Amino acid sequence: MKIIKKQTLISLFLTLISIAPFIAKAQSNGFISTRGKEVIGPDKKPFLMKGTNLGNWLIPEGYMFKFSKINSPKLINQAITELIGPEDAKIFWQKYLDNYITRADIHYLKSTGMNSIRIPFNYKLFTNEDYLGENNPNRGFELLDRVIGWCKQEGIYVILDMHCAPGGQTGDNIDDGYGYPFLFQSAACRQQTIQIWTRIAAHYKNETAVLGYDLLNEPIAHYFKADSLNHYLEPFYKEITKAIRTVDKNHIMVLGGAQWDSNMHMFGPPFDSKIIYTFHKYWTKTTTIDVIQEYVDFRNKYNVPIYCGETGENKDEWVHDFRVTLDQNNIGWHYWPYKKMENVAGIVTFKMPANYDKVVAYAESLRVSFEDIRKAAPVNREELKKALFDMLKNCRFENCTSNKGYIEALGLVSEK
Repeated sequence: MKIIKKQTLISLFLTLISIAPFIAKAQSNGFISTRGKEVIGPDKKPFLMKGTNLGNWLIPEGYMFKFSKINSPKLINQAITELIGPEDAKIFWQKYLDNYITRADIHYLKSTGMNSIRIPFNYKLFTNEDYLGENNPNRGFELLDRVIGWCKQEGIYVILDMHCAPGGQTGDNIDDGYGYPFLFQSAACRQQTIQIWTRIAAHYKNETAVLGYDLLNEPIAHYFKADSLNHYLEPFYKEITKAIRTVDKNHIMVLGGAQWDSNMHMFGPPFDSKIIYTFHKYWTKTTTIDVIQEYVDFRNKYNVPIYCGETGENKDEWVHDFRVTLDQNNIGWHYWPYKKMENVAGIVTFKMPANYDKVVAYAESLRVSFEDIRKAAPVNREELKKALFDMLKNCRFENCTSNKGYIEALGLVSEK
């Protein structure tokens, strides 16, 4: 019996030695989590997010197309379809989604010193609704799986951000909705939001490269009566979280306040063990007491992590000073955006193609009636089609230029 026990112990010891490397690897490839006021990495040490947003990729925005009057995906798509027709518009968007963000972009972001990114997406990518030339309910997974795979290879973590929710959560162009946050007063839209998030969570429940889920971007713009809408926000976050937890216990919920992710007064104590509260700040002062003290106080009151999900779009000096303020207060950040055409207020930029100004002129023209559309129509459609497709070449990473001053203001490496 003693000999058998001794042999068993030796065998167990040898087994443990043989699997030790795999245990260590599993621990090092674990999920990002939270502990008190800290976001915690797989190594159990504090993890401070430093990165950018892949804005204008899955959700085209008018100002990044150099448009001002048309600024949501559906309005941009309408203008492009009027210019080149539905068949070519479908080809345009397919190439756009393939070219705007590639493996080379993700590799470059890692090379600058970033450790994470935030990816805005439109709920329509997970439905049969027409969106950017398709109505494939699995398209969102096809696109996100590809990028998340690249991120995993590079050691970059990903926050998935529902930038556009059913019915619209903001009431402005950024939610691709109808000019009012109908989501909160529509049971059908809320249920659809919950179903989509649950489906996403089930798909990514074991994916360690995903840091967490930003449930609703910038809900309830300041144009609307806060008293009549803000009280819906936290209860709805609880509903979404409860549904997600039925399929995914691993990932963090990222919760933004009302009025452009700025107002956290409707929040009570945290209702889940893995929550990060997020705020967005643009064009403010850069000092703590003027801009972020209320969020620091919120963190201290509830012993929870906070992070700045969007900021930037400013001069290098402002970018530097606000980044320093965030760093000094142990607040992670994702500056907005990564890539823009003919603009230095971002990580990289690319050139505007020849005759693209004519595309802009058409987009900005009066097009309320079909008579308006006919009057605004270009004489040479092929010329504008070429400009659009040339933009697809210009936006590829190999044709982009780094904004050295902006990147260095973020404390990152600027060489491209």
